[in-house]
Amino acid sequence: MSNPVLNFCIRLMKWLPVVFITLIVLWSYYAYVVEMCVFAITSLPQKVVYLVLYHVFFLIFVWSYYQTIFAPVGKPAQEFYLSKADVDRLEHEDREDRQQQYLAQMAKDLPLVTRTIGGSIRYCEPCQLIKPDRCHHCSMCGTCVLKMDHHCPWVNNCVGYSNYKFFVLFLGYGLLYCIYVAGTSVEYFIKFWNKELDDTIGNGRFHILFLFFAAAMFSISLVSLFGYHLYLVFSNRTTLESFRTPMFRHGPDKDGFNLGSSNNLKEVFGEDRRLWFLPVFTSFGDGMSFPTRRTSEDSHQLLNDRQRWAEEGEGDVSDRETALTTVQPPGRSRMHVEAET
Repeated sequence: MSNPVLNFCIRLMKWLPVVFITLIVLWSYYAYVVEMCVFAITSLPQKVVYLVLYHVFFLIFVWSYYQTIFAPVGKPAQEFYLSKADVDRLEHEDREDRQQQYLAQMAKDLPLVTRTIGGSIRYCEPCQLIKPDRCHHCSMCGTCVLKMDHHCPWVNNCVGYSNYKFFVLFLGYGLLYCIYVAGTSVEYFIKFWNKELDDTIGNGRFHILFLFFAAAMFSISLVSLFGYHLYLVFSNRTTLESFRTPMFRHGPDKDGFNLGSSNNLKEVFGEDRRLWFLPVFTSFGDGMSFPTRRTSEDSHQLLNDRQRWAEEGEGDVSDRETALTTVQPPGRSRMHVEAET
């Protein structure tokens, strides 16, 4: 039996990284607004411009960060969960092949294109559900997460379908925030080293010194992380998929969900470009079914059909290809690249 006091302590410890980031951000606010803009800068127009621009970057950055933290984890719909009778039937079956037959029967009407490495239906035993495509179980959150990217301790939340847009914006606006702070404070950092700062600001000089160093260091770390996730967005991959290639019916395919840069971007940020840069949810779809690119499986099927028709001599091959393309016109194969509503 679990210890409630221990569980509470564990939950509390998970919030420490968030508290740490929050304290760093609050300190940076004090150092920039009070110590630098109020006391160190003597020009009033410069103060006004610096403060206005700073608060724009600060507010959009904080908004994105806390959207990432408090966005509910995306969970599979009820139809992916097994009934108690189905779970009992599955657990009491000793033969693995029969278990897979049961799962395949229960998943026949679900929109699934991915499989396990062994080609079986992906099943989560702790959650007792058939996993939707790109869904994974998070041991930290204790649940299956739709389009799971990774569990991030700095937001104490899983990054997935419900908050991936917020996470990317958080990285981008965090980078802009740090670059802006470093760029506008470097002048006073240089004055500190040259001992040209007014002595009346006292210990405020050290706040400005550490403010520049902190902003510069966070900029270096964020630029690589933000660049990596932009690459994932344009490739339509998650962090998990970049390390472990998704398995489809026809085999592993690292670009199986790649719809082209434009469609990949819309899948995360939505169709309305006016909302792309705001931390509001606009991601495409339901997080449980995803359009996939045309795969080599389609080409192989067509080649096999052509060979069979040629061997059987049943009519002209070109006529049959015409009939086939009438059923599945170009751009609308059974695994097409355009997301449909």
